[in-house]
Amino acid sequence: MSGNTITQSVTPSANAAAALVNATVVGANPAAAAAARQPLAQSRAARELGLKRGEFDLAVRLGCIRTVPDEGGGGRRVARAEIDRVMSEDGFPDGLTKRVKAVGTSEGAALMDVTAARFTRFARLGFVVPVKFYLNRYRAVVWLYLAEELRQFAETEENAPLLNGRTPEGLRDQLDAGLDLRARNWRGRHVGFLLRQTEDPWARAAAVASLLDPAQVAEIVSDPYERAYMNRFGPEQTTHGAPDSPAAHVAARIMTAEDPDEISWLRSDLANTLQEARAHRRAPRPTPKPLAPVVSRERPELIEERRQLGVARQRAEARHTIDEPERPRRLLGWLRRRNP
Repeated sequence: MSGNTITQSVTPSANAAAALVNATVVGANPAAAAAARQPLAQSRAARELGLKRGEFDLAVRLGCIRTVPDEGGGGRRVARAEIDRVMSEDGFPDGLTKRVKAVGTSEGAALMDVTAARFTRFARLGFVVPVKFYLNRYRAVVWLYLAEELRQFAETEENAPLLNGRTPEGLRDQLDAGLDLRARNWRGRHVGFLLRQTEDPWARAAAVASLLDPAQVAEIVSDPYERAYMNRFGPEQTTHGAPDSPAAHVAARIMTAEDPDEISWLRSDLANTLQEARAHRRAPRPTPKPLAPVVSRERPELIEERRQLGVARQRAEARHTIDEPERPRRLLGWLRRRNP
């Protein structure tokens, strides 16, 4: 028996033993039982499932592992029942590891038994779709593909002419014109993952908006309060280098729609989702503050003195009007004086 076989046979037993110990402790302590059923942080869930963090993240994106929102607002977590469900599946853990295995161009070409150049042509034409990417130390984009999908492509009989024969002339013309669908296909896969993660219309609108240039988003979501509210639900972005670094700019170009038809589709989808979000829940707005009444800062005795001066002035003007009637003025008065 090989070392790998021994490791694989021992690991499930060790997990079972640990589960038995936990069950014994939990049964003796109700408080421990409640704590044990609390959702787990994703890093803890990855360790319990025997996955690397990158493999775990990919399993979540593919829907192999379901997550739930954290009630404390600290990101998404994994319910204990979901851990139990995944571990009880047939072929665990090898089956799960096989489904989330991602390979680059060289390994992918070897799986399909083609050259790396032909594999790259397949990817540019959209026959195989990247599942993730990263930037190497030279800031070159490295695309990764699901090994299981590549095997399925190579085993499909209809694809045999592409694998063994010459590339059709029409496809060669598209390649010569610069066609490269890798980034666009990744964006399509990425937004599908984001939309599967939530049912909230504002979060779904934010997912679509994350693939558009901010200027495009501002045209669709013109209300600044709605835009700010939608941004609160924006998906967490994977960082690639320091902000404003060359690597960050390269990653931003990949994550932003460029083709006119893709932009048009995203704009239309954002507008429709925004209407659903408005009908579901209005974006909050600041409450206008009522105007405070004008309060005089003068002392009461000064106010009374000013009032009395005003009354005295009115009386004096009334006496002046009685004693001296108003004289005719201007042209009419001058004519009267000239013609008595």
